[in-house]
Parts: sequence; C-alpha cells; structure tokens
Amino acid sequence: MSPDDIAHRTLANYHRTADAFFAGTINHDVSQNIDALLSAIEARAPYTILDLGCGPGRDLKTFTRLGHRAIGLDGCPRFAEMARAYSGCEVWHQEFLHLDLPEAMFDGIFANASLFHVPSSELPGVLAQLRAALKPGGVLFSSNPRGENEEGWHGARYGTFYDYDMWEFYLTDAGFLPLRHYYRPEGLPREQQPWLASVWRKPVESLG
Repeated sequence: MSPDDIAHRTLANYHRTADAFFAGTINHDVSQNIDALLSAIEARAPYTILDLGCGPGRDLKTFTRLGHRAIGLDGCPRFAEMARAYSGCEVWHQEFLHLDLPEAMFDGIFANASLFHVPSSELPGVLAQLRAALKPGGVLFSSNPRGENEEGWHGARYGTFYDYDMWEFYLTDAGFLPLRHYYRPEGLPREQQPWLASVWRKPVESLG
C-alpha cells in the first residue's frame, strides 16, 4: 500500500468517526503540552501558531483565548469544517504528505497526537517542511504514543510508535535542536504513561 493510500484510509476513518471523536476528546486536558510549546517560544507575544492535525478545533480555541493567532491544519475535511465552526479560526485542509506551507511564518507548531500517523518513510520530508515553515528560533512541539519503533495498522488507522532515541534521531536529522521531553499523563508510573511529548527548536541561524 502506498503512503497516500495509507493516509487516505486513516483519514477516512477519522471522517466517519468525527462526531464521536469530538465528543470523546473535547474535555481532554492538554494544558501541559500547550504550556510546553508556549514557554519555549522566545519571540514577543502574541505568537502565530500552527495547530498541525487540529482535529475539531479544541486547541485552536485555547490558543486564541490565550491571545495568540492560531491557524489549524487537518487532512480530514470533516475535521477542518468542524474546527472552523468551533474555534472561529482559519483552518487549512491539507494532508501531511502534501503540505503547502508558507516559509518562516510560524513562531510555533503544535503537533499534538498527529505526526505518529506519518509513515516513517515519509517523516523526513514532512519534518523538513515543518522546519521551513517555522521562523528562525521557532518551536515545534510533538506528542506521540510511544513504543519500541513499531509501525503498522491499529484497526483502521496507521501509526508509528517511536521511543525517544529514535524520535530524537529523526528530529535532529531534520535540523531541530532538542529542548526537552517528558511522558504523559503526569504523575503516573512510566508504564502508565503512553504518550511521549517533546519540544524542539529551529536554529536561529537557519536559512530554511
């Protein structure tokens, strides 16, 4: 199956289950992740933030409430529609494998539970485009379900489940500088923390 076929099958599942997904995630507390991104940005606020894989728009609304300019992006047309209605923000309908992003526009990119859907063969190209879309010194936040670098189908959705070392390899190879990482939810034993969160900076001297 080609990477595009993988993406379309995964997005189709999100499209079919969009209403249930919204109901099941609207009250999730990701304030730790939002704080991790915002606290790492060194530019003067308000910030321009790209919510990559914004889903129905929960976090777009939070960024806006905090005074920032938030733009959403999602490959699922139903999510893009829902996010515009729920958040009032600009939302771009783009698939991760076919991004068309302005260069050096964003102070931060918030990739919360989204990049793990990118097949590993396509990840370097996606990361390169995210890096180019950040201003020099800009920050990328990611949160992915962690694993032992396995990849494949979980039901109707495709995922890659990295440990920190492998994720760091991909991000540093793409030209990002590591800032910090942690596991979620907070306050639980590691075996009960399925999410790996990490924060990365585009070098200030970067030209692209």
